[in-house]
Amino acid sequence: MEVILLEDVKSLGKKGDVVKVSDGYARNMILPKKLGVEANKKNLNDLKLKNQHAERVAREQLEAAQALAGDVATKEVTVTLKTGEGGKTFGSVSTKEIAAAAKEQLDLELDKKKMQLPEGGLKSLGVYEIGIKFHPKVTGTLKVNVKAE
Repeated sequence: MEVILLEDVKSLGKKGDVVKVSDGYARNMILPKKLGVEANKKNLNDLKLKNQHAERVAREQLEAAQALAGDVATKEVTVTLKTGEGGKTFGSVSTKEIAAAAKEQLDLELDKKKMQLPEGGLKSLGVYEIGIKFHPKVTGTLKVNVKAE
């Protein structure tokens, strides 16, 4: 009997796979525990439509991430850092501060966990380009201007 898996099954396959199992295993294990459904014409068509929808949504998310990366690449965020005598800085700029500044100055929601600061962080004054992962396939850059407070 062929079965469409509704969940990952360790010994059979991943969610959405069509696998061939014995009739007894399907009747006693897969179907009662709702791990899969019988692979008839209706269920196969539903799976095909679901896969097409998932592909379309993934493509739209990728396009949106690429557009956002292009938009962010042209912008700059200004962050202040405390300085003492002789231009010595105290502390460093964190991703949380950069995300807050981007929301305030550019009205952009950026995830602080997806920002990639250079080795050692932003501990001195100047302009830096930091990487931001918008999507597993899309990485953009944002200019961060660190000024004295």
